[in-house]
Amino acid sequence: SWEALLVVIAVAIFAVNSFASPYFLDPWSLSDLTFNFTEKGLIALAMALLIISGEIDLSVAAIVALASTMMGMAVQAGAGTPVLVAIGIAVGLACGAFNGLLVTRLGLPSIVVTIGTMSLFRGIAFIILGDQAYKGYPESFAFFGQGYVWWVFSFELALFLVAALIYWFVLHRTSFGRRVFAIGNNPVACQFSGVRVDRIKFILFCLTGLMSGIASVLITSRLGSTRPSIAQGYELEAITMVVLGG
Repeated sequence: SWEALLVVIAVAIFAVNSFASPYFLDPWSLSDLTFNFTEKGLIALAMALLIISGEIDLSVAAIVALASTMMGMAVQAGAGTPVLVAIGIAVGLACGAFNGLLVTRLGLPSIVVTIGTMSLFRGIAFIILGDQAYKGYPESFAFFGQGYVWWVFSFELALFLVAALIYWFVLHRTSFGRRVFAIGNNPVACQFSGVRVDRIKFILFCLTGLMSGIASVLITSRLGSTRPSIAQGYELEAITMVVLGG
């Protein structure tokens, strides 16, 4: 199966790298590697549900940039860690809701909408920041992107594993997940069967924006600064994760 092939490839990569470097299998080295995918993985979890439903969101990286910019503006105004986290998540959720409204209320194709909002959100970040960067985040804020919950397990990795378990349960063990699959298979039939297709798609766009906001908190915390070019290319990597994951 496809999943088995991915496991074989992963094992092969680990074997080659372990022979190439004696430090590759060091627990702390492996822990550092997780920072390269957890933020994108969180976005991919929500993106998977959206793609299953027959839609897509290409603006996720731009949402990360805009949310990070808003957090940067807040920290310049003296905001503390709880406020920064709330702003990052709220901006992501608002952007996702905006995409969802354009798709479900105006009936526009999601790929067209999110290409447009990708430029819009990233453009706003560039207008606010230009070639500058916001710094000066409080030390407590650094925990989200740099902290560890136990031994080599980072907060980011722990959050990703919990989120992955929740999304798996929702998708495979709830009526909402079954509706998502059904909508992706035949949205017209679902509409006639009484399934509120537009409402579910709107929720999925909101979830994608929410996860992008959370990813923005993590990457901003990890880097300790905000730039308008942050997270460029994340949208394609998240989509690739979804496709490779089946």
